[in-house]
Amino acid sequence: MKALVYQGPGQKDWQDKPAPSVLKPTDAIVRITRTTICGTDLHILKGDVPAVEPGRTLGHEGVGVVEDVGAAVRNFKKGDRVLISCVTSCGSCPNCKRQLYSHCADGGWILGHLIDGTQAEQVRIPHADNSLYPIPEGADEEALVMLSDILPTGFEIGVLAGQVKPGDTVAIVGAGPVGMAALLTAQFYSPGRLIMLDADPNRLEAALQFGATDVIDVTRVNAVEQLMAMTDGVGVDVAIEAVGIPATFDVCQHAIAPGGRVANVGVHGKSVELHLEKLWIQNITISTGLVNTNTTPMLMKTVQSGRIEPAKLITHRFRLADILKAYEVFGNAAKEKAMKVILAAD
Repeated sequence: MKALVYQGPGQKDWQDKPAPSVLKPTDAIVRITRTTICGTDLHILKGDVPAVEPGRTLGHEGVGVVEDVGAAVRNFKKGDRVLISCVTSCGSCPNCKRQLYSHCADGGWILGHLIDGTQAEQVRIPHADNSLYPIPEGADEEALVMLSDILPTGFEIGVLAGQVKPGDTVAIVGAGPVGMAALLTAQFYSPGRLIMLDADPNRLEAALQFGATDVIDVTRVNAVEQLMAMTDGVGVDVAIEAVGIPATFDVCQHAIAPGGRVANVGVHGKSVELHLEKLWIQNITISTGLVNTNTTPMLMKTVQSGRIEPAKLITHRFRLADILKAYEVFGNAAKEKAMKVILAAD
């Protein structure tokens, strides 16, 4: 089969690789029908995730068709159409029993990280019963790809960890796919203002279409000064960091109101300077996290009902075989006006 293989920082190739097979009774083999590229994949290619070794197939999102299952798999059979969770969970270890699936003793975020991932024609999914979701009849599979990672990530690590409440002023720093997912799902809780910050005018325009009440172009104004001016010098109730660089975290910690919550969602490859000497006296809560995907079933219902429309985040479509071109487009998102790309198998 063909797969997108990481070959070290800055290097990748679409190449032949042996097709996966069932290794454990709880495994399933899924033929990929649609997948995508995540900002985390770009971080891997930059060398920000050293645990990813050369030779690894990248990718942790997608939908597909079950091709084979191990003897212990009960919930799925060959031919079933499934959504692949970016987090693998055994369902029985102490962390899984408290829905901390990202820290499963025999799973967590392993696809495209510690084991071969979904940017391939086929993928092996460990603990299939707890790591796959059946696709409802007639569902928009492109929209459901957004449920593999970005929608639960923005919701769980941004909105829920940030404790967004009715009437809150919320600043989302970074209008990429995860920031947009936080924007879409924050609206479940009726915040008073949703302020999106980014350097890309196209993404800011999209944010207004997706429900932002205000936008800030950080190339034109000082972001912290603008947020403070917009809140009469008080600051925002919730600041969601959705980029993963020191400068964006800095905006969050300097523009947060007393008693506010900073929810860090971005993948950081470098340390940040934490101004604890100022934050402690303001009763600031800072949260970080890796998505657990425990909200995926609920989010799937909201997508099915039309309450949120994550398919709007898709800007480009490619054949799976054209994944190198897709990476080029996604890696130059501002120039290409790209948000989320979909790769469809032939």
